[in-house]
Amino acid sequence: MPRIIRVLSLMIIVPALLLAACGEDTPDDGRLRVVATIAPVGALAHAVAGDTIRLNVLVKAGVDPHEYEVNAADSRTIANAQVILRNDLGVDAFLDKALKNNKGTLVTLTDGLTLREAPEEDEGKDPHVWHDPRNDIAMVDAILKALSAAAPEHAATFEANARQYQDRLRAVDIEVKAIIDTIPAANRKMVTDHDAFGYFTARYGLTVIGTVIPGTSTSAEPSAAEIAALVQAIRREGVRAIFAESSVDPKVAKRVAEETNIRIVDDLYGDSLGAPGSGAETVDGMLLSNARKIAEALR
Repeated sequence: MPRIIRVLSLMIIVPALLLAACGEDTPDDGRLRVVATIAPVGALAHAVAGDTIRLNVLVKAGVDPHEYEVNAADSRTIANAQVILRNDLGVDAFLDKALKNNKGTLVTLTDGLTLREAPEEDEGKDPHVWHDPRNDIAMVDAILKALSAAAPEHAATFEANARQYQDRLRAVDIEVKAIIDTIPAANRKMVTDHDAFGYFTARYGLTVIGTVIPGTSTSAEPSAAEIAALVQAIRREGVRAIFAESSVDPKVAKRVAEETNIRIVDDLYGDSLGAPGSGAETVDGMLLSNARKIAEALR
């Protein structure tokens, strides 16, 4: 091989190898490097900052965070992040081991929220706070504060975006209530895949009669006795539908629905959001999507 060709080949290959070794955050374009642990947190961060920041969401839309494990690329991204936004109530516990090499700002968005107690099967608090728009409004404030401190040159943009999105969330809160109010009071009973909708049901006057998977995590396995008790509760309470989630295998929920001869809705967004173009890729869109599906099934 002529020497000039060998030199040109090295000039192409070596930078490519360096970029591959450095991970997603290279080359550095000067934007603030932000990591969000889960899809709802990432969506709120994007609503505040848009493309002003370089945002990496570890658990993408449609992925169950309870089953997620940090990979090598994630570890590099976390190590290079200047701001990390997390839930920190168990749903993103996978982050803990990866934090040792990070020197950025760690922001826990659930600090200061009024938290729901987790069911007896779990310890601590229910992490699914994003299903109440009031919590989302408070988390937007926390994101605004953190990003403005880290990138003060964009603080005015962050402020304008945050206030606009908070107004949107307030409007959606009213709209969701109106949708749920179309359900007859006697029909406002739900069975869900796992205990992910406690904040939503408490906000809008619904009752969860039971869950297919016990607790707030999808990693548990229901026993035969628990399934039998759930079937009895569905029949006793006259529940009209079971609601499974887009990110969870609905196999057991479908079996319960068949045994009780009730409808199953298997595409709610509990632990995640929808794919781009679904209408549920934002937190406000997710809330409206869920509300419409719930109302349609229970009316």
